Amino acid sequence: MTESPRLLHDLSAVDFDTPGKRHYQLGFHLDSAWGYSLVPLTVVRGMAGDAPGVAVIGGTHGNEYEGQVAVKRLCADLDPTAMSGLVVLIPQLSESACRAGTRLSPLDNVNMNRAFPGNPRGTISYRIANFLKTQVFPRVRVVIDIHSGGREAVFPLCTSFHRLPDAAQFAEMSKAARLFDTPFLFVYSRQMGSGLLTDEAEDDGKIAIGGEFGSGELVSPEGVQHAYEGSLNVMRQYGLLPGTVRPSTRKQRLIQAPNLDDYRPCPRDGVWEPLALPGEDVAENQLLGRLHDFSDHTAPAMEIRAHRAGVLIARYAAAVCPKGLTLFVIGEETEFPA
Repeated sequence: MTESPRLLHDLSAVDFDTPGKRHYQLGFHLDSAWGYSLVPLTVVRGMAGDAPGVAVIGGTHGNEYEGQVAVKRLCADLDPTAMSGLVVLIPQLSESACRAGTRLSPLDNVNMNRAFPGNPRGTISYRIANFLKTQVFPRVRVVIDIHSGGREAVFPLCTSFHRLPDAAQFAEMSKAARLFDTPFLFVYSRQMGSGLLTDEAEDDGKIAIGGEFGSGELVSPEGVQHAYEGSLNVMRQYGLLPGTVRPSTRKQRLIQAPNLDDYRPCPRDGVWEPLALPGEDVAENQLLGRLHDFSDHTAPAMEIRAHRAGVLIARYAAAVCPKGLTLFVIGEETEFPA
């Protein structure tokens, strides 16, 4: 019988050190009422050895579900008697956003993936980010943050990370990202946002892996499987689980988009009619889609064309795209680091 989670008000009381498996609900007090956001957390400490720790996180955005499902499975399936070292599992980091099914927390209107390094005296999202930064990151070597496009973006199945000035750290992240067996790996620009979970982990010297494992506020079985099996593969790679690392079953492509000019904003409000698939190789000036304005239904649609040749690594997901949001991203294929 599965043990019920233990409610903790004192967040320093999480036991990361005793061998075994422990489930918690972390009580982060609400800002507007008497009560708590109960963030689920499971600690699995292996019975033998002290391999580098791994943290696996879902639900950084509440309307992205593959990570929530995959991490919940890991909470149930990991057996400390067959493990070495520490695994920290958080299936719903922004618990309030997950319950609401929204990208932002409805409690403070904050995007958890812009809240790092957090603030112990800030609103609830910043306090949760601060807990991760101060209590979890120092205990692990690898941080896995599982995303999907929600209602904003469609990616080909991919893991993601940043190019870093530390060549050894970048090469190790690339190697870890390949363990998820996704057809694409996406090296994206840190300039597209600030306060990201993976940014903070990278700056702390961690091997930080993101990824896009679905879209459309759905649950992709393929995405869940890659997130789940990839996390187990990382644990094998770092010695937390026995057995050999499972090799990739496919050709993997490393796509980079370091330049902000390759993240193309929507030029006006409109209904987006996409004509190219994420992951498709595109030619310069290729028609990628059309933007429709129905204030005059006889007016021709605005044609959206590729500004360069490359790989369409992301495009806007929803039908209605507001002006200024990223409509598509074109990257270029590059070689894996040695």
